Amino acid sequence: MTNRELPIGRRVARLRTRRRMTQQMLADRLGKSKSWVDKVERGVRALDRYTVIQDLAAALRVDPVTLLGRDALSSPAARAAAQGVDGVRAALDRYDTALAGPQAQRSAPPVGELDQRVRHAWLTYQHADYPQLLRILPELLGDTRHAHAAQGDGAAEPLVQAYRVTSAVLVKLGVGDLGWLAADRAVSVAAGDPLLVAAAAVPLGQALRALGRPRPALAVTVAAAHRIAPEAWRAGPPPDLALHGTLLVQAALAAAGAGDERGAAELVDQAARVADETGETGEERDRHWTGFGPTAVRMARVAAAVELGNGGEAVLLHERIVGADQWRRLPAEHRAAYLLDAGRGHLRAGDPLAAGRALVDADRTAPAEVRLRPVARTLLTDLTCHEPVPVDVARLATALGVG
Repeated sequence: MTNRELPIGRRVARLRTRRRMTQQMLADRLGKSKSWVDKVERGVRALDRYTVIQDLAAALRVDPVTLLGRDALSSPAARAAAQGVDGVRAALDRYDTALAGPQAQRSAPPVGELDQRVRHAWLTYQHADYPQLLRILPELLGDTRHAHAAQGDGAAEPLVQAYRVTSAVLVKLGVGDLGWLAADRAVSVAAGDPLLVAAAAVPLGQALRALGRPRPALAVTVAAAHRIAPEAWRAGPPPDLALHGTLLVQAALAAAGAGDERGAAELVDQAARVADETGETGEERDRHWTGFGPTAVRMARVAAAVELGNGGEAVLLHERIVGADQWRRLPAEHRAAYLLDAGRGHLRAGDPLAAGRALVDADRTAPAEVRLRPVARTLLTDLTCHEPVPVDVARLATALGVG
């Protein structure tokens, strides 16, 4: 059996031995206990967070793909996504618009056209067509930056939204550092407009959580939520209330990631009160593409419970969500991403069969959400360690090269 055919815990053990490291030495590098490392290597503790995979890979001086299994980029979609990320990286590396002369800046596309292209990018994201989204982002980033350089604040919103959707897909695909860069640039462009800053704070919080920094994520999302709260509640336009609620949800997930169970519960409760005011925000009212509403808040409760290790609570909450009519109206990306959280919850509750069903359902809902996201791959890897492996799960593992 080759190294990439081993369960992930055994790959960690083999690589650690090759580096002539003891379990205690690896634990010290990670800031974990020796018992934690031992449980990971024996398969007792699941590695279901990509940031942990990244930390382990860095400590062992290997690429995360080495830990995730054989042929992690073997599928055409995965290769296309990797190439797309390279294209977005190159686009973010460019500064020619900022350095261009006035004549070049005057030829920028009109804002109305850019608004439509940004809308198309968000719809592509909601359909979880990540390879296609990555193909259109470099040109969209270039054109929105061009318009902003030529027209200033009048073209700020399309650029902020372009950075937001860029950050969102990069975080999905496990490129948290690049996602953080895009979100940080969104905040910089939005400076001076509280609502745009708040919109930019959503992906910034997500990127910080993906990088294993939940406390800064909590600080930025709470601050942004508080900054727009008086305006949102006084003026009362649903898009702004939805943005306020979304920031509270992101803050709750950050609190859960930091192990603050009480803080997470309080923030979700606050978001629920906002959701009572907004109701479900359809696309026509969702200016900031938040997907916020009572269903999103209930889903956040499940995700927070999973982060806190409360698998049983997550499962109980999950059963009340998927049967509701609103569940079927959510974008494919939102449903599939949530099913991955539910799968992790089932696994933590000791029910790998239910976890497998959730993973397979996510794949049927939005294949790219499972086949391109590292967090899905880690969940699948762990499921293949539990016998018997259901046929659908085994088929998915074979398709993804997980052994």
